[in-house]
Amino acid sequence: MTTREFPPDFLWGAAAAAYQIEGAVDADGRTPSIWDTFTRLPGAILNGDDADAACEHYDRMPQDVALMKELGLASYRFSTAWPRICPDGGPVNQAGLDFYRRLVDELLGAGIVPWLTLYHWDLPQALEDTGGWTRRDTADRFLDYAMAVYDALGDRVDHWTTHNEPWCSAFMGYTGGGHAPGRQEGVAGVVAAHHLLLGHGLFVDEFRRRGGTPEQGKAVGITLNPTVADPFDPTRAADVEAARRLDGFHNRVFLEPLFRGRYADDLAGDTDGMLFAGRPWQDAVHDGDLQLISAPLDFLGVNFYHGDVPAALPYDAEPGELLGSRIEHATRPRQSPYPGGGFVFPRTGRPTTDRDWEIDPDAFTRLLVRLRDEYAVPPVYITENGAMANDVVEDGAIHDAGRREYIEQHLHALRDAMDKGVDVRGYFVWSLMDNFEWSYGYAHRFGLVHVDFATQVRTLKDSARWFAEMAARNALCQ
Repeated sequence: MTTREFPPDFLWGAAAAAYQIEGAVDADGRTPSIWDTFTRLPGAILNGDDADAACEHYDRMPQDVALMKELGLASYRFSTAWPRICPDGGPVNQAGLDFYRRLVDELLGAGIVPWLTLYHWDLPQALEDTGGWTRRDTADRFLDYAMAVYDALGDRVDHWTTHNEPWCSAFMGYTGGGHAPGRQEGVAGVVAAHHLLLGHGLFVDEFRRRGGTPEQGKAVGITLNPTVADPFDPTRAADVEAARRLDGFHNRVFLEPLFRGRYADDLAGDTDGMLFAGRPWQDAVHDGDLQLISAPLDFLGVNFYHGDVPAALPYDAEPGELLGSRIEHATRPRQSPYPGGGFVFPRTGRPTTDRDWEIDPDAFTRLLVRLRDEYAVPPVYITENGAMANDVVEDGAIHDAGRREYIEQHLHALRDAMDKGVDVRGYFVWSLMDNFEWSYGYAHRFGLVHVDFATQVRTLKDSARWFAEMAARNALCQ
């Protein structure tokens, strides 16, 4: 047996998000987020689930940190809840901040590095009521909230992530409607994307002003979920065009402003004639915005689950005509998470996870190499990667071989990218424990730790024990 070792200081961890695990949605002054509202919409969440209890992490946090220590995690990536810390987007609520003070203290006491994400999709509903991320003022309110967190925790937290997957917040939330706040308003997704990036830039600027530099032991970045867009039929011009548009709306709408200080020319062409509130989306871009947004970062977080293989189809195509397609991104413009819609994702014959996401580790390697070659990104941390599986408890055990195999394949793909010179410094598996998986509710399980949502009993899965052993060894076997 041979091994593939990782660098001695490679960071191994697991990730979670506040809304997905905390519960206690009205405790200690917390007010509703857009997800509290969205879960009440008929048909929005699989099985009509809500996150009122979730994993009860708000009340069970010390036990959960003890689980992390048992697994030997070097780091824990978590998010803070904006409506808990600044209820209704208003003044700071110290009772809400106190929970995260206790969490950070518990992590440090267990020898676990806290890796903090400021925004993992739980915008206060009161701010959405005034326009949400389509309103420029929300970026300013984000800065107020973010600095309240920094003032409280900046002496003990060194790694700061502004946003998690702003693509989901912008396009799933304001164009496709499949995520909170559930709006289906075309090019509003691009407006929201710009304001999310502006909030990011405002925080990075203030972070630096307050001495947040690598020389002071501090680091700031953002987490994106870029995809690999391969045309279904590379000889068909329409499919090649669909792949270009997907790359533009999913990847380059964030990569270009962050790392080149501009929006790509084809984004304007693809949105030509589309108006939000009667105006082109470019009106949301003010002088100085792109300079703020493109300020140098200390790291880039990358979330990866699968690549995409788009095929161009007429808007009015029926599901039976879609070559057995998985209609995760629906064909009709009103439902598409991309302005204008116009393409779907046919099956390619690759194996899939139980969530029906195709497994393509090679795409992971290609993505990381592209980020290095085309955008000269800073050091990369894989901030989410994992597999949904239909776990079955058998005699008190969960034998999730498929999840282990998925993670192992992607770690080999990650090591391939590192062998090609990509500077990857850490890996966080998604997720620490089964949780409220957004619009899929509790039916889809990604955790290393099984949660019985009726009893809140936690059980380590086979994948958890394997991951702990592999991380302790700091090497893959092959």
